[in-house]
Amino acid sequence: MRLGVISAARAMNALGLNRGTAGNVSARWRDGFLVTPTGMAYDETLPDDIVFVRRDGSWRGARRPSSEWRFHRDIYEAREEAGAILHAHSSFATALACLRSGIPPFHYMIARFGGGSIRCADYATFGTQELSRNVVDALEGRRACLLANHGMLVFGRGLRHALDLAVELETLCEQYWRARQIGEPVLLADAEIGRVLERFADYGQQETSGADSDQGSPGRAERRWRPRPGADGVPSTGAGGTSPSGQSAEGRDEPRTPRNS
Repeated sequence: MRLGVISAARAMNALGLNRGTAGNVSARWRDGFLVTPTGMAYDETLPDDIVFVRRDGSWRGARRPSSEWRFHRDIYEAREEAGAILHAHSSFATALACLRSGIPPFHYMIARFGGGSIRCADYATFGTQELSRNVVDALEGRRACLLANHGMLVFGRGLRHALDLAVELETLCEQYWRARQIGEPVLLADAEIGRVLERFADYGQQETSGADSDQGSPGRAERRWRPRPGADGVPSTGAGGTSPSGQSAEGRDEPRTPRNS
């Protein structure tokens, strides 16, 4: 699972969704979640650098967790269907977020995120509980939102699903931005969005086996996408985060409570 989190973070940058050390990625795991460390370049991040955070906010690992660990925790608590979360500062989503503007139903693919709009969460300082509350509110009935003067956030069944949704959201943000350069987009009616939501209920290839579903644990889609051990500078590791030396990151440190960073 740690390799999957690292791969998603690197893919986020490779796909142009993020630059540098901004953004963060997490996956639901055991009684908490695994999240990228704060302030580390993703191409230098190793499995032992991924931080395990429990529901109470305590954490174990060699690194401190992302400064945004609070909204990861609170989304997992509020949305049981969330298996992975991706937050990025992608260009078009962030540009719209700086206008503190959501995205209306100018395109039917808006419905892929659960409704007829993508909301923009109210602004709050990064890493705070206030921002977390605002994000959870903006996500009600949705799988994505913008963060005012900040960026975007999506959650999915698993890491691959979350990454796919992030790419789709940034594409829609760019399309909306470009359409606004020409004129005012014609918006779809609520009734049409309702029909699209019904069609999306069985859209795409549906998994029939629980063993292969992409539900936060490594399913078929994630296994297909995850890099091979030893590839891209990532050493071999076990599913539980065991390093080449055989030592588990979870078993190495006492629980600690994250501080803002």
